[in-house]
Amino acid sequence: MGDVAMCVPVVWSLAYKYKDLEIFFLSRKNFAPIFAQLPENVKFIGIDLKNDYKGLAGLNRLFRQIKEMKVDAFADLHNVLRTKYLRFRTFLAGIKNQVINKGRLEKKRLTNKGAVNSKPLKTTISRYQDVFSKLGFQFDLDFKSIFQGKDVPIPAEVSAVTGEKNSQWIGIAPFAAHKGKILPLQTMENVVKSLTEKGLKVFLFGAGSKETAVLEGWQNSCKGAISVAGKLGGLANELILISHLDCMVSMDSANMHLASLVDTRAVSVWGATHPAAGFFGFNQQEDDAVQLPLPCRPCSIYGNKECKLSSKYQCLNDITAEMVVEKILKQQ
Repeated sequence: MGDVAMCVPVVWSLAYKYKDLEIFFLSRKNFAPIFAQLPENVKFIGIDLKNDYKGLAGLNRLFRQIKEMKVDAFADLHNVLRTKYLRFRTFLAGIKNQVINKGRLEKKRLTNKGAVNSKPLKTTISRYQDVFSKLGFQFDLDFKSIFQGKDVPIPAEVSAVTGEKNSQWIGIAPFAAHKGKILPLQTMENVVKSLTEKGLKVFLFGAGSKETAVLEGWQNSCKGAISVAGKLGGLANELILISHLDCMVSMDSANMHLASLVDTRAVSVWGATHPAAGFFGFNQQEDDAVQLPLPCRPCSIYGNKECKLSSKYQCLNDITAEMVVEKILKQQ
């Protein structure tokens, strides 16, 4: 979801400048709410890769659908096996196409040398922009929010969970896809306790039964903390709630990027990964990143590799709750 969310500032800026351009964005169906508020010349097409477009036959069916759209160009923002195949088919059909340069060699060098000995890499968002630039579209990234500055009211089904806003609201999303991105849960629970003791209202974000169980436990032990996992009615309402937060606290994860889409400040925690790899939240402040200046960071780009040091994730274990709370309260 994070990669898809990072496409939004680029697609929005492209659509806003080139209002006569018709843009079809193909991605997984469950990401549709991210694109619901984009300019009218952007049409989101949900793709079910497990059923409707499964396997080679499904990709051929999807290619025929793309061809029926009579598109003038195909922009591959993913550069994986499926999109490579679609790009090859569009090329054979005479459709102009371009693909993202993910900078895999640069990223390998970064993990070998460490961020302290390297220059920050081009951001992923800039790499997306480059794809359209090579197709002949030049534009600035002037995106602010999918809600375009509007104060979107909180739906009744969400306010039934959150209650009235009579204090500062902090969101906390303590989970990520890989172990190398997750702050020890006891540390994050201490963050929740500290914030609620200071009178701030904390909303806990997560998904799935295991995460929900952890968050419900924190809710029970921390007065002023509310688990919203599975209670908001979907991603669309989640985005609205995030837009009303004073700060979203997340790992290097999709929630940082969702906060960026609604112009909400994000305090992000970085362990095995590093902002220098190019995945920092759009328009977020570098000083809001919680991280340690260890020479071994990043040991991987996605946080999916086991720590090679005997200390085992010192990059996360040595981050204290006080460090995170200090960042959160810095601008409150």
